[in-house]
Amino acid sequence: MESPDIRSILEQYHTIAVVGISPKPERPSNAVSRHMLAEGYTIVPINPGHQEILGLTSYPSLTLLPPEVKESIEIVNIFRKPADVEPVVDEAIAIGAKVIWTQLGIINDTAAKKARQAGLQVIQNRCISVEHQRLFL
Repeated sequence: MESPDIRSILEQYHTIAVVGISPKPERPSNAVSRHMLAEGYTIVPINPGHQEILGLTSYPSLTLLPPEVKESIEIVNIFRKPADVEPVVDEAIAIGAKVIWTQLGIINDTAAKKARQAGLQVIQNRCISVEHQRLFL
């Protein structure tokens, strides 16, 4: 199985839905999202418990995004337990996302296989912010 080209993904796609983003600045999901925002990426927070995170409208799920936002999502960056990844992948497939990206420590091979079979690129167990800094800064 060929691994996706992270540099190409980060150059090509600039709209990231962050599933499981926390409003707490000390949480990795918040810090990663702040970094990607500062680097010019569009962040769409997905957290059912909050209406706003980082000054951005937060949505309860990928499938409940407004149509124009749903169509713009390219990368789905997942900060959820491995057992919670598969339903997020199902939603990402349903909205037409291009990439599933799970953060450090998050691996779900069943969900990854399902995403690949649907034509999505999959990156697991890597921090999008660390990879961006490694490649571009």
